Amino acid sequence: MENVYTMFKKHGADIWFEKDVSQYLPKDTVCQKCGNQSFKKENDILDVWFDSGVSHAAVLEQRPNLKWPADLYLEGSDQHRGWFHSSLLAAAGTRNSAPYTSVLTHGFVVDADGRKMSKLLGNVIAPNEVIEKYGAEILRLWVTASDYREDIHISENILKQLSDAYRRIRNTCRFMLGNLFDFDPEKEAVAYASMLEIDRFALHKLQELTQRLRKAYDDYEFHIIYHRLYNYCVLDLSAFYLDVLKDRLYTAAPTSLERKSAQTVMHFTLDTITRLMAPILPFTAEEIWNFMPDRSAKEKSIHLAALPEANTAWKDDRLSQRWERLLTIRAEVTKALEEARAKKLIGHPLDAAVVFSAPQDLYKELLPYGDDLRSILIVSRASLVNDKKLEAAFESPEIKGLNILVEPAAGEKCERCWIHEPSVGTSTEHPTICNRCLTVLDRIETYP
Repeated sequence: MENVYTMFKKHGADIWFEKDVSQYLPKDTVCQKCGNQSFKKENDILDVWFDSGVSHAAVLEQRPNLKWPADLYLEGSDQHRGWFHSSLLAAAGTRNSAPYTSVLTHGFVVDADGRKMSKLLGNVIAPNEVIEKYGAEILRLWVTASDYREDIHISENILKQLSDAYRRIRNTCRFMLGNLFDFDPEKEAVAYASMLEIDRFALHKLQELTQRLRKAYDDYEFHIIYHRLYNYCVLDLSAFYLDVLKDRLYTAAPTSLERKSAQTVMHFTLDTITRLMAPILPFTAEEIWNFMPDRSAKEKSIHLAALPEANTAWKDDRLSQRWERLLTIRAEVTKALEEARAKKLIGHPLDAAVVFSAPQDLYKELLPYGDDLRSILIVSRASLVNDKKLEAAFESPEIKGLNILVEPAAGEKCERCWIHEPSVGTSTEHPTICNRCLTVLDRIETYP
């Protein structure tokens, strides 16, 4: 090696191609393994960094189905002084331009304690082991959930948490699928202007999600996609919108505007979030897609469909502001219900009747929603009074002047809708259900 080094120093690197192999080595050089004195010179590699650095010319410019420069160079952070650097030098020197339009660098996989994966330490988690135990979707979700710009942590505990998160996303989609079994989107979809206000608010939130996730895809911020999608399914859908919808979905007449409006929004929601998750959860998205209601414009595979675009016509900031206020109040009612449950006044929230006392401005805000407060709060009865002192009421620490009185709801529990109603027992034909459900049953029985 010293002999080769001396020749390179004196004549330059091109001498490698000019001299015979016999001129590089001393005459007494012998292979220690086989004892042979004949050696073959390798001519295929000039320099590993130069070879990789000109791969953009060798790969992209030689193939008609590819284009120069590359859209993206993707590698670890150590390549800033390696492949990224040599590629930039070679392209700038020969093409007066960078060989890529963008560069993305990532950290390295480490264990829960931040230690590098090592067989010696016994902390290596092989991808195939994850797939065999949790499935390929959980491995993809782990990659997506990680901020790849930093070192990426992996452990059994992290994988279990992601497995639980995956089930929450999947079960949310499963609930919507189960309630779309009798929905024909081409014949029964409700126009936006005819929808209930809460349904229009749900569409507003869906457009916000779409805009944020599309931007995250464009910026390669995949961890934002996972976190926003998870929070949307758990908080916006499961904990609020879908929870409120259950009463309409299960008790309203099958063909009623209330139920079809809910199904329309659920169909839009499921269609949108399934296409948004398709790049990161391809198997799950395809499975959901196959069970969604058929329509003429539906692609055979979700991976033939485009990512959704936000519909600006469904964005309503004023509407959103009102409903965000209602959600804040709903959170305060939840605290009051928990307090009442702890005192053994009620069991389930539907056992409760809630009375609001609100200051003048808030009273005016809530007044238009008087008839809807019961369903929004998922209680049996809700009423509103103007700035009146309520004895033994819960005083909101978040909203000044808001008092919430929780009492046991009057009446027996309706067997059909589970709401406590004084009208239960007044019908001789159906003594276990309320008048509201009786009206729906009459409508179902007369439906052709």
